[in-house]
Amino acid sequence: MPAVPIVVHRPLATGGRPVVVRSEIAGLAHSDQDVVDFIRRAGLAFGEDVLDDPVWVEWRGGRAHEYGAG
Repeated sequence: MPAVPIVVHRPLATGGRPVVVRSEIAGLAHSDQDVVDFIRRAGLAFGEDVLDDPVWVEWRGGRAHEYGAG
């Protein structure tokens, strides 16, 4: 199975989750809206509904949509 284009990594101890889009570090997200903004800046036009699509987004470590300190 090919890798998904968007990976949201586990929450950091200080809060926020690193986001990688198309193998490039996009930034540190503190909300779903941050992730959507990173996706759009990378040239992909999706809304928040894509965040629950495992074909496009992989949530690693921790629950999806949670950004607090681990």
